[in-house]
Amino acid sequence: MPTINVDKYRLFEELGEQFTEESFQQLCFDFGIELDKDTENDPSRPKDQRPELAIEIPANRYDMLCFEGIAMHLNIFRGKEGTPNWRLADIPEDKLQTLTITKETEQVRPYAAGAILRNIKFTQDSYDSFISLQDKLHQNLARQRTLVAIGTHDLDTIQGPFTYEALPPKDINFVPLNQTKKISGEELMSFYETDRHLGRYLHILRDKPVYPVILDANREICSLPPVINSERSKITLETKNVFIDMTATDQTKLDVVCNIMVAMFSKYCAEPFVIEPVKVVSEHNGATRITPSLATRTMDVEVDYLNQVTGLNESPESICKLLSKMAYKAEPSTDPKFVKVTVPPTRADVLHPCDVMEDVAIAYGFNSLPRSSPNRSVTIGKPLMINKLSDIVRTECAMAGWVEVMPLILCSHEENFEWLNRKDDGTTAVKLANPRTVEYQVARTSLLPGLLKTLSENKAMKLPLQIIESADVVFKDDSVERKARNERRWAAAHYGKTSGFEIVHGLLDRVMTMLKVAFVTHEEGLEGKSIDYTVKENPSKADGYFIQEIDEPTFFKGRAAAIYVRLGGELKRIGELGVLHPTVLEKFDLRYPVSTLEINLEVFL
Repeated sequence: MPTINVDKYRLFEELGEQFTEESFQQLCFDFGIELDKDTENDPSRPKDQRPELAIEIPANRYDMLCFEGIAMHLNIFRGKEGTPNWRLADIPEDKLQTLTITKETEQVRPYAAGAILRNIKFTQDSYDSFISLQDKLHQNLARQRTLVAIGTHDLDTIQGPFTYEALPPKDINFVPLNQTKKISGEELMSFYETDRHLGRYLHILRDKPVYPVILDANREICSLPPVINSERSKITLETKNVFIDMTATDQTKLDVVCNIMVAMFSKYCAEPFVIEPVKVVSEHNGATRITPSLATRTMDVEVDYLNQVTGLNESPESICKLLSKMAYKAEPSTDPKFVKVTVPPTRADVLHPCDVMEDVAIAYGFNSLPRSSPNRSVTIGKPLMINKLSDIVRTECAMAGWVEVMPLILCSHEENFEWLNRKDDGTTAVKLANPRTVEYQVARTSLLPGLLKTLSENKAMKLPLQIIESADVVFKDDSVERKARNERRWAAAHYGKTSGFEIVHGLLDRVMTMLKVAFVTHEEGLEGKSIDYTVKENPSKADGYFIQEIDEPTFFKGRAAAIYVRLGGELKRIGELGVLHPTVLEKFDLRYPVSTLEINLEVFL
């Protein structure tokens, strides 16, 4: 969950009360947030730095990602103030600033919105909070600017109407924020490649044929979302009128971010909580509209539902009073069984009556809710059969002296294929679209990379090392809705000065015995005077498992076998065991032989 640092003295001043650490911690708990840290008595705090409170905010409360949101909601909760009446300034449509979207933007970021905060008065604290909220929204709701990017400008330095276009990099030339010379769109990538803050957003535009830009009436670039704004329109403490532009790949997220940005900081305008709208003209797709919407939503919530789930017995009037503490506007409905709840534009997280019920419980006080034992029969959940099967295998391995490991399910493409001398046919592995590092490029299709990396990191330990894992691998599968499926597997690896093939084989025998799957000998496959070495289905033969030599590049030649199991007359290959090839050991930096086995457990369900 996001953590917001706020000035302790400033927050207490805004709340109109001086709290002790314990009393403020209790207030936070009552409201459903958490005081993570108070630096008042922290010896590491510089003497010239004011004490700060680190407050942990629930992941769904984007409206509390800034000082203003925290202070406002705590004051409403304590009955110190009412829910603000956010509204759009009453301006004739032909007098509105416009932001025209061109069709070319569909290649990069097709949606845009705008808003204006008129006659705003910044202090250093509110200015810092304004910038911080943008960053918090970028990191959380906007998913590192991939979904939404926010640009803020001093409206007095630029001139509308504005256009949102997508231009080839060679046609872009402007002075970026905090720079002194112009750079072109072609130079942008190399210029910010090493920038610790902006470099992480370059991949969003890299290799795109066009880059999105916001232009003013003079065709001067105001911003190049989602990377950087222009130095020309930079906002300062002296800025009086702020133009906010937002571009996005997700219309819903765009509206949420737009509402939150203007709602939190319109309190500093000369006319508090009044926002000047912008007309977004998008004729190519018929999406012309006025932004921000600041639209409230109305829900009819059943009184009996709220009372039953929380264990209360409150009247509609009492429930409405509780909801007012959580920034709702509520009133009894014409039907006495319901209350009419108006959700403010900042609460995009309220989607269902259960969200309203949760806020009723918070307003009433979690510790004050009546406690009772269930008056209906209750049952105890049971494990999924695949998990129960995995537990049986893990327990047997542990009792045999093997150590369980839990590597990550993601690995690099090389580790999953090249390092195991396997080829990627393009239809097997699920690949990440934008991996953060080369270590996490694909979802593993085998448990072996994780086991071998574990051995490599622990090769200084006393030999032999015997490790096992029972976990999922992932495969592409177009036959299912999500286009991928999990498969539960069990694998083991022996690392020592000898190959340990017989030890791994013995572990396989032990596990199969516990699963009541017998080993099928060649004698049981006799037909006349010849021995049947051919792997084939034969319902007349007994159920069981056996191994057959294979020649695969992952394993040492002549030291590998496929594992077959016959269940109900149906024959399946469920895995392999063998001594790994020296080139595999070299890739994983292992000096001694390694024997492994890996089987699919799901066939035993």
